[in-house]
Order: sequence, then structure tokens, then C-alpha cells
Amino acid sequence: MSIEVAAPIQRRPLHNELADRLRHMIVEGELAPGEKLAEKELCEQFGVSRTPLREAMKVLATEGLVLLTPNRGCAVAKLTLADLDEAFPIMGALEALSGELACRHITDAELDRIQELHDRMVVKYEAGALRDYFKLNEQIHQMILDAARNPTLAQMQLSLSGRVRRARYMANMSPARWRKAVDEHEKILETLKARDSKRLAVLLKEHLANKLQTVKDALTE
Repeated sequence: MSIEVAAPIQRRPLHNELADRLRHMIVEGELAPGEKLAEKELCEQFGVSRTPLREAMKVLATEGLVLLTPNRGCAVAKLTLADLDEAFPIMGALEALSGELACRHITDAELDRIQELHDRMVVKYEAGALRDYFKLNEQIHQMILDAARNPTLAQMQLSLSGRVRRARYMANMSPARWRKAVDEHEKILETLKARDSKRLAVLLKEHLANKLQTVKDALTE
């Protein structure tokens, strides 16, 4: 009797898991801009040694979420208008490309899943649940990126997405802007279903540009 050999279980490196946890804490404001990140306390909190923690900090530093200073340790990076002006146009170009590629490769099952997420997002909008709305919003954009089937593009977006997500969580949208964002998502979904790659690229770039203006307005109030 032949014995089928099971595929090995794939485990993510510990430092990637730590980076995810810390990224979430920074993006959602649990760790404040400028706050110093004490190695000893974080190691105790997560039950890890300093080596994977330091590797995680290096990952977050490349994303612009933390600052590593020789002999002074690590701190949460402050988000400035200059950072936003630098990151958002690049992210807009990457989102546009992900939309174009997604139109070529997305499956009907993926479209159905995005429709489901969109419907749930609209429910959260109607309930005024901004954080839950943001989480579903991010899942939709991630599914479009996944449908692009381009790991290099995904990695490039990851290097900037932390700053973009963090900025979004820092800004409270006005009722008018929130309604407009939902309308933009309706158009994005319709265009994705039509697999109109050129139109979707334009819509995604405009959508992110509008987010940038919302954040800048909030930061300058």
C-alpha cells in the first residue's frame, strides 16, 4: 500500500508575525506617534527574544512606521504632511496598476466575494461604524490586489500601505465625504465587474487622491 506524503505545514517567520502585531497597534493608534518602543517591555509582552523583535522593527522601519536611531533605540514615526504627499501618489499609481491587472485575472467567485464585502461595508456605513467600515474597505482593496496575481506589485504596495492605513485611521471623515467614498466604491465595483481596466485604474487613483485630501484637511484643522 502506498502512503501519500502530506505537504509540509508552512509557518510564517516569527518576526513577520511580530511585525503584523506591531503594525496593527501603530495603525490603530495603540502606539502613539513619537512613542518610544522599549525592547524589554515588548519582549515580555509578546513572550519573545530580542532577535525576532529587532527583525520586526527593521521591517516596520522600511515601511516608514518606526524610526531606528543608533544608540537611542526605536520609536513610532510621526506622520507629516510631507510623508503623505510623498507616499499617496505612489500608492495611487500602484493601486491603478493593481486594478488594471485584476480586470484581466479576477474570477467570478472573487467578484462575488468582493460584492459581499461591499454590501457589509455599506451596512457599517449606514450604522456609522467607521472602524468596522475601514476594515471591510481594506479587505476589498486587498482582494483587488490579490486578483492582480503579481507578487512584486503586492510587495511594493505593502511597503507603503502602513502609512496610508495609519493616515486613514487618524482622520474622521465628514458625512459628505463618507457618502462620496461609498459612492466611489460603488463605481469601482461596477467597473471591476465590467472588467474595464482603464476606467478602473482612473477610479482607484482618484479614490486614493480624495482620501489624501480628507486626511490633509483633518491634520491641518
